[in-house]
Amino acid sequence: MPAPSAPPELHWECQAQPVRLSPTGAWTLAHYPRLQALVSARNDTTPDPHTLQSQQIELDRITELDTAGAERLAELLGPALERHLNNADCSLPAARKALLLTVMAARATLEPDAIPAPRSTLHELLERAGSGTVNIGTKTIDLLRFTGLTLEALARNAFRPRSWRITSLVAQIEECALNAVPIIALLTFMVGAVIAFLGATILAGFGASIYTVNLVTFSFLREFAVLLTAILVAGRTASAFTAQLGSMKVNEEIDALRMLGLNPVELLVLPRVLALIVAVPILTFIGMLSGILGGALICIVSLDITPTMFMSIFQDRIPLRHFLIGMAKAPLFAFVIAVIGCLEGFKVSGSAQSVGQHTTSAVVQSIFVVILLDALAALFFMEMGW
Repeated sequence: MPAPSAPPELHWECQAQPVRLSPTGAWTLAHYPRLQALVSARNDTTPDPHTLQSQQIELDRITELDTAGAERLAELLGPALERHLNNADCSLPAARKALLLTVMAARATLEPDAIPAPRSTLHELLERAGSGTVNIGTKTIDLLRFTGLTLEALARNAFRPRSWRITSLVAQIEECALNAVPIIALLTFMVGAVIAFLGATILAGFGASIYTVNLVTFSFLREFAVLLTAILVAGRTASAFTAQLGSMKVNEEIDALRMLGLNPVELLVLPRVLALIVAVPILTFIGMLSGILGGALICIVSLDITPTMFMSIFQDRIPLRHFLIGMAKAPLFAFVIAVIGCLEGFKVSGSAQSVGQHTTSAVVQSIFVVILLDALAALFFMEMGW
């Protein structure tokens, strides 16, 4: 059996000039507790830093050295060890010298970051505001780029019937339009009833309860039907688009399509965009009918307005342009919702958490952009006198 190696020791002669440091024994993993104790004890009694600059290091008496021992020496000596190894008088074997230099280089890359200085609340607030502004700008640019890419693919395939994905388009229309009819009809019916009830309550004080008909029909034809439909579609369909494309991105199915020479925008995005452009106007029309029906029910029950009177007021006092304005906004909202949902799906990285984050982001962005566009459209139509 080989003789057991001598335990590590550390000799520090502070009285000599220059200071002499001489580690001895086996600086290996087998003696790691002893090495830790030596380094800790020496760090507690470290001489003045100016003295350490001129210390003399003798490493020739180390009998064994491995990575654990080299790491302890690097922690103990720091820059002084590097200066000693780069000195022409260093007589260490090449293997040990290379080991020590490698360990010191690795330690340099793993040094903990400096503790940042404390910052004021105002500084933090301004930093968050700036970061949020940059993030909004980046997302806006990404949305405009993807919108242009989608329009370019749409224009390129408009006159190429062979490239149309009819089966996918019909399936998406069924999912986006037909399956969404119950929730759209129910929600707009209840909102129409609520608006009629509130309008009747307020207008009754002025003896103008009959104008509840105008309030309900005007608001649903022009604003509420398309806006409620777009918000529900954003929460229901945009999230579905993001989750579907995100799952395909995680499973590398989109990369596989590119490897086969297929364009993911033409194959996956265009059918969804076109399906939503078809679906949202249909759902908006259903929402208009349901909302007006809900308001008519309250008028008939609470205001003693007969169905014939309701329809007569509706036909005589509500111009057709309000219906056209409401329907004109539906395709625009549909396009924006579909593009945002697909874009967030393509942004998903390879994790389930990323799918959830981008799905949430798609819903929030879609609702925000829809309300923003609706407000801008309302201002435009008001200034135009429409």
